[in-house]
Parts: sequence; C-alpha cells; structure tokens
Amino acid sequence: MKRRLFCLVAVACSFGLSLAAVNAADKENKGLEIGAQAPDWGSIPGTDDKDHSLKDLEEKKAVVMVFTCNHCPVAVMYEDRLVELQKDYEEKGVQVVAINVQDGEADNLPAMKQRAEQKGFNFPYLFDVSQESGKAYGAKVTPHVFLLDSERKLAYVGAIDDNPQDAAEVKKTYLRDAIDAVLAGSQPETASTKPAGCGIRYEKK
Repeated sequence: MKRRLFCLVAVACSFGLSLAAVNAADKENKGLEIGAQAPDWGSIPGTDDKDHSLKDLEEKKAVVMVFTCNHCPVAVMYEDRLVELQKDYEEKGVQVVAINVQDGEADNLPAMKQRAEQKGFNFPYLFDVSQESGKAYGAKVTPHVFLLDSERKLAYVGAIDDNPQDAAEVKKTYLRDAIDAVLAGSQPETASTKPAGCGIRYEKK
C-alpha cells in the first residue's frame, strides 16, 4: 500500500511540472560538479525573521544544503529525517540549511513559519523568492541535497537516502555516509545520486 501511494505521489509530482519546464530547467541549471567551489549566497530571509548567508556558517565543518518546500509530498516525507540528522550531527560541526525557492500560497514565508513550528525544525528554513540560489546550485527537485565540505566545495549531491516513503526500510544512507566521509577527511564513496521528488518551477526572468 505504501509503495502504491508513493508511486501515485511521484506521478503527481512529475505531472506537476510540465515536460517543457523540466527541459528548460535542465538546460538552465547544469548543476555543480563534485569538487567545485559552492556559489555564495546571502540575505535570504528565514522563518526566524532573520537574514541568512553562507558566510554565517564559515566555522562549520560541513554544510548540508537541502532545496525543499512545503507542498511536495516527497519533501514532507523527509522532514523528520532532516530534523534527526541535524540532531545527530550538530555537535560534530555540521549544519543543515533548508532553502525553499518555490512560490505559491502553500510555499510562502507565513506557511513556512507554520510548518517549521509544527515540525520543530532545528535548522534554518529559508525563503529565496529570487530563486537565484537554486539556479546557482542546479537544484531540480524537492528535496535535492548539496553537501559542502569545510572548504565549501561540493562533496556530495543528490538524494538523502534510497527510500523516501519509509525511513524504517532505508538500506542506503547516502547523505549520512557522505557526511561521515567528509568529517573523516576523505571523499565520499558515493558522491552523486539521482534525487527523487517534485520538480522545481523556475520563473523566466
């Protein structure tokens, strides 16, 4: 039943973004290569009513950037896992940052504040109305993860794990494995995976 539900969710997400829009996003957002310097970003408001920047995190040993949103069912499935991940790695110098580049009533800042409070987010949840951060990193779906090492170079990109619909059935913890490798001063064995989620709509400007 859960597998069937996830399939329906995936189909709904896929059709929520037209094929033309997906192709356009792929052409515009090539994405970063592993080892590339992460694009800087700043002055992005969060649900805490403060502006945030990548420079604020310069003392962190690693930064987990997650492009996500409120409305995507796949992104919602991962909310508790992100809270747990931040809890497990906070004392090790790792910071999770969630960035929403979507728009609409379900994804505006007031709605994000409500979600952050309901779920007890222990990490910044930012609203980039310009969508520039998502374009710079090449984020294509929600959730889409970008792990930055201590030098703010891209160490891992892709999915959080291999089972969006059931945390108890996860067999491959891609993101956690990559974080552990970075903290140990080595390269992640798996540096790139294909993320699953709802396509990000980029406005033409």
